[in-house]
Amino acid sequence: MRDDDAALRADIRRLGALLGQTLARQEGQPLLDLVERVRLLVRSDHDQAAELLGGLSDDESTRLGRAFAAYFHLANVTEQAHRARELRRQRLDSGGWLEQTADRIAGRAVPPEQIAAAAARLAVRPVFTAHPTEAARRSILTKLRAVADTLDAEAADAALLGRDAKGDESTDRRLAELVEALWQTDELRIHRPEPTDEARNAVYYLRDLAGGAVGTVLRDLADALGRLGVDAATLNRPLTFGSWIGGDRDGNPFVTPEVTTQVLLLQHEYGIQAAEATVEGLVRELSISAQLRPPSGGLNASLAADLAALPEVGERQRRINGAEPYRLKLRCVAAKLANTRRRLAADSPHEPGRDYLGVVGLLSDLELVRDSLTACHGELNAAGPVTDAIRTVAACGLGLATLDVREHADAHHQVLALRYAELGEVEDYATLSRERRVALLAAELAGRRPLWGSDLTLPPEPARTVAVFETIAAAQRRFGPEVIESYIVSMTRGVDDVLAAAVLAREAGLLDVPGGRASIGIVPLLESAAELDAGGELLDELLALPAYRTIVAARGDVQEVMLGYSDSNKEAGIAASQWRIHKAQRALRDTAARHGVTLRLFHGRGGTIGRGGGPTHEAILAQPHGTLDGAIKVTEQGEVISDKYTLPTLARENLELTVAAAVEATVLHTEPTVAPQQLARYEAAMDVVGDAAFAAYQELVARPDLADYFWACTPTSLLGALNIGSRPARRPDADAGLAGLRAIPWVFGWTQSRQIVPGWFGVGAGLEAARGAGLGETLTQMHRRWRFFRTFLSNVEMTLAKTDLAIARRYVDALAPPELHGVFALVRAEHDRTVAQVLAVTGQTTLLEGQPGLRRTLTVRDSYLEPLHHLQVALLRRHRAGQRGEALERALLTTVNGIAAGLRNTG
Repeated sequence: MRDDDAALRADIRRLGALLGQTLARQEGQPLLDLVERVRLLVRSDHDQAAELLGGLSDDESTRLGRAFAAYFHLANVTEQAHRARELRRQRLDSGGWLEQTADRIAGRAVPPEQIAAAAARLAVRPVFTAHPTEAARRSILTKLRAVADTLDAEAADAALLGRDAKGDESTDRRLAELVEALWQTDELRIHRPEPTDEARNAVYYLRDLAGGAVGTVLRDLADALGRLGVDAATLNRPLTFGSWIGGDRDGNPFVTPEVTTQVLLLQHEYGIQAAEATVEGLVRELSISAQLRPPSGGLNASLAADLAALPEVGERQRRINGAEPYRLKLRCVAAKLANTRRRLAADSPHEPGRDYLGVVGLLSDLELVRDSLTACHGELNAAGPVTDAIRTVAACGLGLATLDVREHADAHHQVLALRYAELGEVEDYATLSRERRVALLAAELAGRRPLWGSDLTLPPEPARTVAVFETIAAAQRRFGPEVIESYIVSMTRGVDDVLAAAVLAREAGLLDVPGGRASIGIVPLLESAAELDAGGELLDELLALPAYRTIVAARGDVQEVMLGYSDSNKEAGIAASQWRIHKAQRALRDTAARHGVTLRLFHGRGGTIGRGGGPTHEAILAQPHGTLDGAIKVTEQGEVISDKYTLPTLARENLELTVAAAVEATVLHTEPTVAPQQLARYEAAMDVVGDAAFAAYQELVARPDLADYFWACTPTSLLGALNIGSRPARRPDADAGLAGLRAIPWVFGWTQSRQIVPGWFGVGAGLEAARGAGLGETLTQMHRRWRFFRTFLSNVEMTLAKTDLAIARRYVDALAPPELHGVFALVRAEHDRTVAQVLAVTGQTTLLEGQPGLRRTLTVRDSYLEPLHHLQVALLRRHRAGQRGEALERALLTTVNGIAAGLRNTG
């Protein structure tokens, strides 16, 4: 066993012992005895363990479930802390991800001017969403962060003193305090969060990133480019952040235009705080005396103008910092930031010279400070803290993240149908063919006639749709043009869906085709299998329309397209979905190139493998060549956000991984990584895999008894009671079947019952079909040489390792009537086939053979997960038998939280 493994296990045992002491102290020795008895029993007699757990009362079940859930939370954060420690060691030994990427680029002898051009196009944007897949409350997460900080401080002291970290009394006491507080904190949310609550959760992470990891990663990027002979000044905004929280209206009636404004105010309150902290840091640093090093004339002139316009900079500050021009200039910057806060709160007009409208003015002031230092013998401070501040402010802006707005395509057509009917121009808009709608809307977009005036009267929902566009226009006037840049049309099925949104944007003054102005981009979201297949054709038709092409030209000849991983996976299965998305990227790339347009792909990846998740770095590098030309957007959601960004070291690593992958793909992945003839063979083989996998998956989802099976043997009906998100689990007007169920609860149910069907079902059938067609050796080569296929199979293998059909069998036997057991037989058969086929392709004898540490961790976790599953099955059986009550519901939800923590996935 490696030393770092031993240290990790020692810390987990230590925290487990402290948890045990807490249980005995808080709840009594019998609970601790029960925990220990159950732990031993699940290793020796599964049936007896299930019988024992099934006989517990609701209250006993809750306490026991909480105990195992608390263990998983502590184990998870300990693993994170040790992972962060190991990553720091690796950085010292081998360099960071960007440094390694620079070495690979240098090894390919890419000319510096080509690298500089690619760096100038770099625009990476993680987009935080409110999709409800984080079961843990922030109150829990902050305590766990404190546990990690305490363990890290102890390890740092031990390294300083040159001894092993064995723990002293003060550390153990602090850890015991945190464990006790964790036990006394309710892990269940009493009320469903509102969108503003979800925004506060995202701001918690974004504010932390602005104060640390962002500046560090951007400095690493500049250093890596410098090693390649590229001046980092060529960078534009290589890293920014986005958010959907408060802007994602699709299926969420709680995201109103008023909520959008409230969320933007919240973001700017904390964004301005972050900027103020950055400026205050510079005030402390830049104590340069004008008597020793006079500033530039430009800085002096700017300072004089600021002092004349800002009486808020008091006499005392003017006197104390009178001979320190940089400090005094930065005091003026701080005054402008304070004025900006007041202006935004009051919604009063921007006053140039007294406050900021967006981030441009703030950046200009900071760049003036940097340029003066550079010109006046302060080069090191100019290139150091001031440039770091500029990079961070450019990345985070005054609102921390740019808000995207999303709405279902039908909402826009509903407005236009009502208006055209009122005008008497179109008798029945809803029945028009897509071709006729395109002609109508393209002509409308090319003109300037208003479709309505201030006297427009609409029913409530269409009125809210119109109000969203007016809110976007008002927000850009109030917060600055970068506050909202993209309007996403979900369920885009045709060009008319994009044009309908564009016409409504024109009515709000956001687009003016005759004037060649577009202050927002319209983004089609392709999320069904058919739309992914037709994505290239849709984009071709769209860009061929002169009116729409003018909009794209006004947006810098950039067209953003979003790819939906979750819904396509739910509809077509993981193999067909992943392959369709891969092919759609190629078609979109080629279409954009023919039209002279830069394609920016927005990857709507979920947290779990079954929703398009998996390691972001590998996913970026597995894209088709040439699809990433500097700009990329990727969603971050649910437990992925807390896993990536709770600890500062992990936040830095994950941000750097994403940026490094984007740099490598942009600079090096401009041509196929395998020979064209070989790639054609691989693609033909993948067609066989995808088609057979799709057929197998359709056999499952087309079963008339699947819905009854799913609701019977999973706890999905409880998801709403978890209060983990503001958005309803079902689409509006959906029936009781599975079609209207969103991808998150779909994955949630399969995951909780350990079947995890969305992460692997159909893959075995696909691989078997290819092998049967004589492509066995080709599959082996694909795994060895084709990054897309290797990444795909790696993700499937991970999901298979977390699948446990012995546990799933208990759900089925206890909760599903015998006539539904045929579904489980189909699931088991495909699972066995998938495992066998994945092992055959990878050349392994067991899953995760190449990752023994991970395999061992999952095995240990299974022994702690099993009691939670037994509890959940027993409690669900009571619930299905008609028992009700707060105690039973609480016990059930506790098992849901515990299983989510143990698997590190909710949905």
